[in-house]
Amino acid sequence: MIWLPATLLAGAIQAWRTAVQRRVSREMSVNAAGLVRYLYGLPFTMLLLAGHRLIFPGPLPSPDPSFLLFCLGGGLAQIIATNLLIMAFAHRNFVVGTAYSKTEAVQGAILSFLLMGERLPPLAWVGIGCGVAGIMLLSIGGERPGFISALGQPAALCGIASGFFFALTAIAIRRATQEVGGSADADPILAALIVLVVTVAMQTMMQGGFLLLREPGEMRKVLRGWRISGQVGLLSALGSACWFTGFATAPVALVRIVGQVEVAFTLGFGHFYLGERMKRSEAMGLILVATGVVLALAGAL
Repeated sequence: MIWLPATLLAGAIQAWRTAVQRRVSREMSVNAAGLVRYLYGLPFTMLLLAGHRLIFPGPLPSPDPSFLLFCLGGGLAQIIATNLLIMAFAHRNFVVGTAYSKTEAVQGAILSFLLMGERLPPLAWVGIGCGVAGIMLLSIGGERPGFISALGQPAALCGIASGFFFALTAIAIRRATQEVGGSADADPILAALIVLVVTVAMQTMMQGGFLLLREPGEMRKVLRGWRISGQVGLLSALGSACWFTGFATAPVALVRIVGQVEVAFTLGFGHFYLGERMKRSEAMGLILVATGVVLALAGAL
């Protein structure tokens, strides 16, 4: 059951990290703001792995090298998803941009069933439907155009596409952790941290190389803003370690459904940290999302 507290903690940390990263994105390009979480997060992921090895010494797993392909695919999908999410922020406020990306829960449930054969009980699907209804309310933000009309807006397109690539990321990372910690007596947290370090290192090279080639001026901004960027890196490393632990120990769909509690933390950070007002429709949407999480947990447990 370690996946449950890990997922809840991941939701809180990710909302905090996204709020800080949004401030960073106001001064940098989309690619530069995305690189911050990997470049500054890599040292912290290595410290987490070293700390785990120090506390729990033992033999290291010897996975098939194919796990590197899953790390590469998951890392690339996360880069694309993060860039799309930052682009969504540019069109609507912090809460709404994140709300669109949270359609990842239902997309992840469908993709994990199609690609990995992971099944959920009927009550969990009811919870997904309830969560989607809450996302609809959050996404329209109380404005007159309905959800269907809002789907054509740039924020919706970027947010939903972001959710799709985040779902692909989760599936790839779960497969990578299964390759690393495939034996029955394997330590799932160790497997998650190994996959995390490898994936973040690959992401740093991919997005860092792209930035050096296409936007060298933005790289200087990334390096100059190390004080606040370091906060993003630390929060990213802690949040990803929790997410990866969840993926290593539970079905992708279940982790992502419970991970929707991030919306609650997002509303809090949007209101208190970024000064964005909470609307009545957002409060109602939050209640629906929370109900969906409870139903999904009841169905799974």
